[in-house]
Amino acid sequence: MQQTFRTKTLITKDGKLSIKGLPFSAGESVEVIIRRGRQPVRAAKYPLRGKPVVYRDPFKGVAVSDWEVLR
Repeated sequence: MQQTFRTKTLITKDGKLSIKGLPFSAGESVEVIIRRGRQPVRAAKYPLRGKPVVYRDPFKGVAVSDWEVLR
């Protein structure tokens, strides 16, 4: 049975990598694959910037029906 173990760690300043707490026995053969981690995607600071602006009925009254309720 093939067992997979995944973890994240950082490379030290001197270029060394240390992984502790592996779920394998001493002397067991393992395959090591190292790849760069994904950078977190930052949300756009201004998500509506550059989007088209459309005005529908710009001179139409706002909340006209609410005024009738108050009478």
